[in-house]
Amino acid sequence: MNLEEYTLPPCPRTPNCVSSEAGHPYQRMEPIPFTGEPAFAFARLARIVEAMAGGRVKRRGELWLHAEFRTRWLRFVDDVDLVVDPAAGVVRFRSASRLGRRDFGVNRRRMEELRRRFEAGDGAEADR
Repeated sequence: MNLEEYTLPPCPRTPNCVSSEAGHPYQRMEPIPFTGEPAFAFARLARIVEAMAGGRVKRRGELWLHAEFRTRWLRFVDDVDLVVDPAAGVVRFRSASRLGRRDFGVNRRRMEELRRRFEAGDGAEADR
């Protein structure tokens, strides 16, 4: 599957999902801007996901990935999709719980942490 074929799944109508493409204000987050080579931004994102608690990249394409995050205590699984969009200079994303209606802000905090790490240059040691 190439980038042109990859679209982020929509958020369900429950408050346990955040996305850069969501229409509802409580689910919407701004995409993550990047500069430089899209491949370097993508590699950095993959390293950050793997370094975050419970995160594992499960599938990846040239500029997109699907990861799973398993919560420490109850072992719930959340799905995270990231797409590096070279034309827009942003990373589009979606983070959602598989089960339940509420996540108590876990997905939003996860994406805020990923954004903070990315903007701080975490995982950039191999970027050139």
